[in-house]
Amino acid sequence: MVTDPIADMITRLRNAAQAHLPTAVVEYSNFKMAVAQVLLELGFITTATKKGKKIKKLIEMTLAMNGRQPKLLGVTRVSKPSRRVYQAARDLRPVRQGYGELIVSTPRGIMTGSVARRAKVGGEVLFKIW
Repeated sequence: MVTDPIADMITRLRNAAQAHLPTAVVEYSNFKMAVAQVLLELGFITTATKKGKKIKKLIEMTLAMNGRQPKLLGVTRVSKPSRRVYQAARDLRPVRQGYGELIVSTPRGIMTGSVARRAKVGGEVLFKIW
């Protein structure tokens, strides 16, 4: 049993990127699929498809590559089950001088930090990705 499913998801993505694997597979949930859609919009993954039957559903994500290197260089979990981190829209800052992005869970759904700042909505900062 996984106690932090988002940490499990980003760890699988990070491990697949470091091992130069083309895909990463995680268990399906609507929340994870929403995070995968944001990563798809950012260009860190190229596809996020739902696989499986009723009992065991999976999300298969294909990593985006720059030549032979994966586009995903690093990812860090910010808000954890033991310590939740919430930020207002005015406190959402760029990651790695603009080369990375924050992923935020807001009342309007999962979105990047820059989109949340423009929409003037804050929320729980899930992780940083670059």
